[in-house]
Amino acid sequence: MPPRAERSAAERGDADRVEQAARRARNQFLKVHAGDLYDELTDGRNRQVRLDELAFAAAENYPGLVPTRAQVSADRQLPQAEKSDGEVDQGILFAHLLDRRETGEHLLRSMLAPTQRALDLLPEFRRTGHVDLGQAVIHRDGFVAVVTICNQDVLNAEDDAVVEAMETAVDLALLDDAVSVGILRGSILSHPRYSGRRAFGAGINLTHLYTGQISFIDFMLRRELGYIRKLIHGLHHGPADDLFHLPGGKPWVGAVDTFAIGGATQVALVLDRVVAGADAYFSLPALAEGIIPGAANLRLGRVVGRRMTERLVFFGEKVAATSPEARELCDEVVAPEAVDGAVAASAERLADPAVPANRRMLHLAEESDDLFRTYMSRYALEQSARMHSPDVVAKLKRTWINRRAGGAS
Repeated sequence: MPPRAERSAAERGDADRVEQAARRARNQFLKVHAGDLYDELTDGRNRQVRLDELAFAAAENYPGLVPTRAQVSADRQLPQAEKSDGEVDQGILFAHLLDRRETGEHLLRSMLAPTQRALDLLPEFRRTGHVDLGQAVIHRDGFVAVVTICNQDVLNAEDDAVVEAMETAVDLALLDDAVSVGILRGSILSHPRYSGRRAFGAGINLTHLYTGQISFIDFMLRRELGYIRKLIHGLHHGPADDLFHLPGGKPWVGAVDTFAIGGATQVALVLDRVVAGADAYFSLPALAEGIIPGAANLRLGRVVGRRMTERLVFFGEKVAATSPEARELCDEVVAPEAVDGAVAASAERLADPAVPANRRMLHLAEESDDLFRTYMSRYALEQSARMHSPDVVAKLKRTWINRRAGGAS
């Protein structure tokens, strides 16, 4: 077959039939062998293996099951519309691994382990209280660690590099015993419209999604199973049955300046306290992008209710921080210049030694591992397919790329 962009209508039809038949075969194979495959790649579940390592090891040990490292690297050079959509096969693999309780629980625990980059940087952070990770900065001030996303040129939007930096920063805050509370916020923007103002975040970098630079594993899955879940549960870096190394985490405060769009609103849902400036707003415009807004569909309904969830996700409704509806999305609304003081006061309150145990029990009551694991199993299937659906590229081109080319902000 010629490259996807050069195929005739007949060739596209032939390719689709072959791909669907191959995916049915992969699905049937994994129904029977997913557990054995996972045990082989993790030495009988005695080794913690991260998502990318697991996928590439599966490609090497089971040729044709998922794309190889070289195939993924070649795809990264192409715009989203011209990719091979091998990430759908990765979605099938992780759907099966997460669906099985024994493999899914081990994979979730493995993704709560600190990253090697964080372990390497930990001595420096303990010594200086400051690490600049490029797309994120972490600074310790007394018992508080402030993690700041730094992607100013694109309104603090997230991409693969931001997700990697954010997970490293969250790991450092959780690993340092001198830190009791974390604060999450966005940096001061360089965009002309918002120059000199902070913003909590603009969600996924849509330009990177359109140009094929957003990865299913390193963004879509890693973000949910990595730094966002660590914000909730903390780290797990001891034996699975060690009562003294159970994940529990530390409390986190969010400082929402100006706006929390898409993925930034997803993050706000898992924080223990959210302080918003009176001029800020929240939104979750999933339909404008055509993809699934992470685990927001799991969590948003219990926070704001089903009807408001649909207004946010399906109709792109913006919720002003000062509106009555925002009471379920943020805890405190203050004048923009008072955000820093309100965040500091919240951190002081959450430093109480009784907070970690109580938040562990709250999270257990709200979202069990089984519930999250089952959701993420289906999410892996649905999101990998959505990323490669023609309507996603068309929507991005119509609602984002063409507007940017025309000079709209």
